[in-house]
Amino acid sequence: MNDPWAPPPYQASAPVPAPAAAAAAQSTRSAETSSNDTPYAFLRDFDTIFVVDDSSSMRGQRWKEAEDALAAIAPICTQYDEDGIDIYFLNHRRDTIKKSKGGYNNITTADDVREIFGSVYPHGPTPFGKRLYEILDSYMRDLEKAIAKDKGESTSSELVKPLNIIAITDGAFTDDAETTIANVAERLDGKRCRAVPWQVGIQFFQIGNDPAATRYLQELDDSLAEMQHKDHLRDMVDTVPWRGDQGQTLSADGILKCVLGAVHKKYDKRDAFQ
Repeated sequence: MNDPWAPPPYQASAPVPAPAAAAAAQSTRSAETSSNDTPYAFLRDFDTIFVVDDSSSMRGQRWKEAEDALAAIAPICTQYDEDGIDIYFLNHRRDTIKKSKGGYNNITTADDVREIFGSVYPHGPTPFGKRLYEILDSYMRDLEKAIAKDKGESTSSELVKPLNIIAITDGAFTDDAETTIANVAERLDGKRCRAVPWQVGIQFFQIGNDPAATRYLQELDDSLAEMQHKDHLRDMVDTVPWRGDQGQTLSADGILKCVLGAVHKKYDKRDAFQ
């Protein structure tokens, strides 16, 4: 039986011959992860964070679907984020130092991801706005300080590693995520930052088929400025549905959309499923 947590194959370029791959593995994790031709290589430029909805509405089948979604995309991210991915839940907090904000940091293997996910039981509300604020406000303060100290000699992405947030949720939020995201977008474009377009991205991966939640997530993706009555806000949100409950599976291009759709606009409008 195939391991659902194994990374999917991707063969956009010619495969590396076995001897060459073996030699490359001595200095890097694998020939695939060392190749700049691999589409996933763009992930090396980011810190990847998973924010998982563990609210009571995710109990039962949706929690299983969330695990399946995480199994499909986390292995790729753990390969390409050299210092490991971070995992946060909306309600569950890891009992650890305050600096971690209750998250799990520097996770490097799919087995670790699976173990963490299996230790959490869904409960409580869906405070996505609050959780994103906890993660993004401190990040933005660090970015603004670094830019002010640098005095314009470097780009924002050179000073602070860009952030790629992958949010797995049923989309029925119980607080105001919209304003949190809009405020970050304004700060990124403000005079204190003038950040590169890919500095922060948020990819919402919708579990379940609630049509109202789908519409709301799509509005965050396409119409954030209009929702906030602003003339312009940077496009830093993407959304894609999880259709595993319908027997559909992610294609290799679908994996790319899920992990890069919010930070690489080449993948923003693609369908994640074959």
